[in-house]
Amino acid sequence: MSRHILVVDDDPHIRDVICFALDKAGMETEPVADGMAALARIERRMPDLIVLDVGMPEMDGLELCRRLRRTSDVPVLFLSARDEEIDRILGLEMGGDDYVTKPFSPRELVARVNVILRRARPAPIEDASPQCLAHGRLALDSLRRAVSFDNRGLDLTATEFTIVKALMVRPAHVLKRNQLIEASHAANIHISERTVDSHIRNIRAKFAMSGCSDVIETVHGVGFRLGRCGA
Repeated sequence: MSRHILVVDDDPHIRDVICFALDKAGMETEPVADGMAALARIERRMPDLIVLDVGMPEMDGLELCRRLRRTSDVPVLFLSARDEEIDRILGLEMGGDDYVTKPFSPRELVARVNVILRRARPAPIEDASPQCLAHGRLALDSLRRAVSFDNRGLDLTATEFTIVKALMVRPAHVLKRNQLIEASHAANIHISERTVDSHIRNIRAKFAMSGCSDVIETVHGVGFRLGRCGA
């Protein structure tokens, strides 16, 4: 079954370019011109991934993503005409899974979409890591892609889920930023170490709201390891 991609951009030419590239790659695309129209489409049918322009009238991409993250972890790939690091970090902190600046290569965009979709699939049964992991009051179910603390579910993005899982698989080890990049972004060679820090901040903030203040420890000069998680 082809994957359903919602393409949200106020520029009709860019929508056409993206849809043509994704359709050619065997995906099913649905273009919309603004955030409000995107919300209406999402209410009727949840896509497998959203390609989302940051700068749009009516409702910009960041606000749309903020609203989506209240109820959904659908993968989001941001598009932006600005190549400022603060914009990339902000987009990822809002819950985005990747960030592409305009002008972009359609082939690269398709490759990034494929990477995100592969990450978002449930782990295969033959995965060497356990399907259910527990540490302190933290629990993770790979098959359901569910994470909970003290029996309260958390709404993590696909990237955040993968980072938490990587730390839980080896709870006594310190993982370097490049190891977390490899675990969470696969073939995406454009991810910076600052992006990992943004994801870690996002994960900590979500866990803090659930009463866990020690989910991830920073080992200065080395990397990160799983915290006590209320143990």
